[in-house]
Amino acid sequence: MNSATVRNLLVRGMLAGLAAGVLALVVAYFLGEPFVDKAIGLEEVHAHSHSHSHSHSHDEVEVVSRSLQSTAGLATGVLVYGVAFGGIAALAFCFALGRVGRFSPRATALLLSGCALLAVYVVPFLKYPANPPAVGQGDTIGKRTTLYFLMMLLSVLLAIAATILGKRLAPALGTWYATVAAVAAFAVVIGLAYAFLPTVNEVPADFPATLLWRFRLSALATQAVLWGGFGLLFGELAGRLLNPRPATATTGRAVPAAH
Repeated sequence: MNSATVRNLLVRGMLAGLAAGVLALVVAYFLGEPFVDKAIGLEEVHAHSHSHSHSHSHDEVEVVSRSLQSTAGLATGVLVYGVAFGGIAALAFCFALGRVGRFSPRATALLLSGCALLAVYVVPFLKYPANPPAVGQGDTIGKRTTLYFLMMLLSVLLAIAATILGKRLAPALGTWYATVAAVAAFAVVIGLAYAFLPTVNEVPADFPATLLWRFRLSALATQAVLWGGFGLLFGELAGRLLNPRPATATTGRAVPAAH
């Protein structure tokens, strides 16, 4: 694959990431933000119930308004995330095409997106799930962020290692059994990571379980829409670039029609 093709795929990946980010933004705004508002309301009630001094300090800390956070702030975060990961996924696509099996560009893009959703988000999410406001202590945010990104990095590296393992085993075991062995190895090592990495549980005892569950489902749905949308959009763009339709397909039909 020459540099011009890689550059064109990178641009298409970023555009597909931007478009998928718009879809994810709609889901995050209409599905996730109502639960964020409810959690903030609970946090404010809890703060007021403790003391008026805490309530006063809480109001002073709010430099950016909630309406700005839920619109421009949310849009900026989701769209930048979509463009950045779209570009990274496009480069990964350039490397993976033809190396992970005899898949078409569309199938490769969709497979890559599914693996990215699993490795980048779902696996870390199952160990350190997303939490709404009012859940989590302020003095542990650095530790929690470090653990989450450590789990994400470990998941991505293990996914790459499992892919390499599957390709090495394929000549001896066949594609099916090699894939099963690679997935099993990935699951075992991830399970060990789950067991040995510290557990973080800072959910207040009085926080509604239903609200927490629905917030986490909305976060997962947003990521699923982002990566699923990217896989479909980028697959279409990459397929048209790499396998263009021959021009004779249309002109060949037009000539008989002239008679």
